[in-house]
Amino acid sequence: MNIAVGELTLVTGMSGAGRTGAADALEDLGFFVVDNLPPALIARVVDLASAGGEEPRLAFVVDVRGGGYFDQLSDSLRELSERGIGYRIVFLEARDDVLIRRYEGSKRKHPLADRIIDGIAKERALLDELRGAADLIIDTSDLSVHDLRDRMIAAFSANTREERLKINVLSFGFKHGLPADADMVLDVRYLPNPHWVDDLRPMSGLEEPVQRYVLDAPATKDLLERIDHLLEGMIPGWLDEGKRYMTIAIGCTGGRHRSVICAEQIGARIRERGLPVVVRHRDIERGSSG
Repeated sequence: MNIAVGELTLVTGMSGAGRTGAADALEDLGFFVVDNLPPALIARVVDLASAGGEEPRLAFVVDVRGGGYFDQLSDSLRELSERGIGYRIVFLEARDDVLIRRYEGSKRKHPLADRIIDGIAKERALLDELRGAADLIIDTSDLSVHDLRDRMIAAFSANTREERLKINVLSFGFKHGLPADADMVLDVRYLPNPHWVDDLRPMSGLEEPVQRYVLDAPATKDLLERIDHLLEGMIPGWLDEGKRYMTIAIGCTGGRHRSVICAEQIGARIRERGLPVVVRHRDIERGSSG
């Protein structure tokens, strides 16, 4: 029998990026989770789980620990598709410096090399194609274990069509790097910058004087109006396609003023459309540069 789309999930990604935490969250949501199974056996487990006539919620953790078995994954995914079995891929990743720090803290050897940095480079190359096929990419560099759990629950716990689409709006600063898990990036660095106003510089975009300064600008009003039209057309398309998770990243120079304000505004507009949305501000505490 066919597995319902979205009820068969593959959790993969970089070693040290949080695959275990993601799998634990799925298990808490009622998924039957199998860790480090040879990919060639995935379809067989699906058949066994489906034998009772129900639509099971299955999750498989697959990664480079499988060694040569990992090479079988493409064939296994092709078999699932040919049999009409829908699946989703969740890809966990993090910045190199974060992965190195986590490995050093755990005192564990990387599965692909003696030197951690060499192992990370090899792993990124091996997983590049799989990352490109992922339905949901989560960058855990700045997430706690609890944050990761919340992201997984937000993506997998809803039932209605609208509730299935979880939208994450993230403000960030370009000077601190692009968010790796963004599906859409908006650059608002052309808006008036409170950093150059002495009284406003120490404040954040969550404070009313800064908000008034940015929101009263004609360029900001025009931007938000255009974003309204963009969302009006795109959200129905996302729903029709069955998307479950979207991350919209809004960037300014430092991630403290303009991007924060715009993220809050965009989040409010999405919320008005009756969709679940979480607004986060990645770089708001990193200093003042707009």
